Amino acid sequence: MFSHITLGTNNIERATKFYDAVLAPLGFGQRIVKPDGGPVSRCWIASNQPLPRFYIYEPFDKAEASAGNGTMVAFEAISNTAVDNAHKAGLSTGGVDAGVPGPRPHYGDGYYGAYLHDPDGNKIHVVHRGDLR
Repeated sequence: MFSHITLGTNNIERATKFYDAVLAPLGFGQRIVKPDGGPVSRCWIASNQPLPRFYIYEPFDKAEASAGNGTMVAFEAISNTAVDNAHKAGLSTGGVDAGVPGPRPHYGDGYYGAYLHDPDGNKIHVVHRGDLR
């Protein structure tokens, strides 16, 4: 169900040390992810598995990280059509658009996603990763 989880941080180096320590016993190792022009980040992935991924980021909007700011839950979709349908359904049930469905090649070949804020303001991402199928 999950593609990746993202949490915000105000101190990338301190957070990296913490998550390196906490996640190593769980079989997650830090991976270098090609910079996409976004905020400073770190990523952890289970050994020999492309997904799910866990990220820490400096918030995209440059504001201070807090519970919710810089936090996003991403749900994996089985197709681009499923991304479109999820985005449409979210908008029809009180969600707010945060990024229309479409290709995002700067995240990887075949990457197609959409972004929403739920009625409480939590950021949600729906993604189909065509390059991993």
